[in-house]
Amino acid sequence: MTAATGLSGRSVFLVEDEVMIRMMVADMLEELGYKVAAEAGDIAEAMRLAQATEFDIAILDVNVNGKVISPVADVIKAKGCPFIFATGYGSSGLPEQYRDRPALQKPFQLDALGKTIEAALRGS
Repeated sequence: MTAATGLSGRSVFLVEDEVMIRMMVADMLEELGYKVAAEAGDIAEAMRLAQATEFDIAILDVNVNGKVISPVADVIKAKGCPFIFATGYGSSGLPEQYRDRPALQKPFQLDALGKTIEAALRGS
């Protein structure tokens, strides 16, 4: 799907506290032609990787081990990188200052993931 749009090969930073979900999303990203630049399962690691890693877009779980992802989103926003939220709570579960950002409703399908990433990369 992404190869035709010229977006394949872009790198993704993935933050998700559930290991099985993180592995599944990483597989989906690779199937879409993206490469996973880094993965984090907690806020501290996500903060470190967000500052130290080069990536084209981030996918951020809103609630990571009971903590809101806002500090990580702030770092990524400051870098000028696009990001997408993944949430089981709908857009009302997004941090208030980021309710205008794209969000994937968990569980999401491969097609929805691809379209949301493409739209976010095009908008950046």
